[in-house]
Amino acid sequence: MSVNLATMLREGTKKSHTMAENVGFVKCFLKGVVEKKSYRKLVTSLYFVYSAMEEEMERLKDHPVVSKIYFPELNRKQSLEQDLHFYYGANWREEAKNTKAGKAYVARIKEIAKSQPELLVAHCYTRYLGDLSGGQILKKISQRAMNLTDGEGTAFYEFEDISDEKAFKNKYRQAMDELPIEQATAEEIVDEANAAFGKNMELFQELEGNLVKAIGVMLFNTLTRRRTRGSTELATAE
Repeated sequence: MSVNLATMLREGTKKSHTMAENVGFVKCFLKGVVEKKSYRKLVTSLYFVYSAMEEEMERLKDHPVVSKIYFPELNRKQSLEQDLHFYYGANWREEAKNTKAGKAYVARIKEIAKSQPELLVAHCYTRYLGDLSGGQILKKISQRAMNLTDGEGTAFYEFEDISDEKAFKNKYRQAMDELPIEQATAEEIVDEANAAFGKNMELFQELEGNLVKAIGVMLFNTLTRRRTRGSTELATAE
């Protein structure tokens, strides 16, 4: 039998989605307060998360449920590698280290891939549809906030193999609605999607301290420059 999983996920994760948007780091991001060190740490964590998710999706591409939402054109690992090369340089593989929250996220993906693969649907829904929905907005915010040239440091938001994002999202939702699962499994997928939002929130919360510190340094430098300018003006006046 099939269930209306797409609607269940949309309705069942509304609260989690709102909570994730209200994490300090995300609120700052959406307001255009982004700095490269914090952002590259986010890119690093996402690289490990997507690497794990896509490795398991590839391994399970013939699974009766997972196979139905296996769309390689969504893969983000390669685009994240491009961004890591931009932010860290040629030795990014040595520089980019996963965080505590990132490791926990990866561990969860690997755990369910072995014990209950159909729950991977929740993680794919949470990440990929979110990337497609808000990707272009976040790309523009990133470029403006970090003074990036188009095409540099924002490959993550580019889905080169998807020409019509709206049509693709409709196709993806239809695929979810046609999954060969029972109602009980659908409810478990919704629960896992809420847990996935929680994992993402933990990634964002890890970055808040770095962002606050960076903003503090920026403000200190601005105030110092103003004071220095003021002192110079006074000395000139004297």
